[in-house]
Amino acid sequence: MEDITVEELKAKIDNKETFKLIDVRETEEFNEYNIGGQLIPLGLVETRILDGTFKEMGDTEIIIHCRSGKRSKMAQHILAQAGITNTKNLTGGVMAWADKYQ
Repeated sequence: MEDITVEELKAKIDNKETFKLIDVRETEEFNEYNIGGQLIPLGLVETRILDGTFKEMGDTEIIIHCRSGKRSKMAQHILAQAGITNTKNLTGGVMAWADKYQ
């Protein structure tokens, strides 16, 4: 399982690369501050696997983030157990993003 830094993510955004950004924080956290990802709280990741949400993403790279990188690492493990391995965890999460780009 791979990680990605905020600098690498920013470069992907700036270069308009194709990837899916998933935010696994809770709704309140997302509403306070977000970096444009799709909100799928950690507690709903397994449900979204079962309902096909992640399968619909196909081979598109999935970058997962949370506040600090811990919940997103858990989500990455859950996805890997379901056979979804094209994921990267944003190290430092939105805290690192805000420190660097806000």
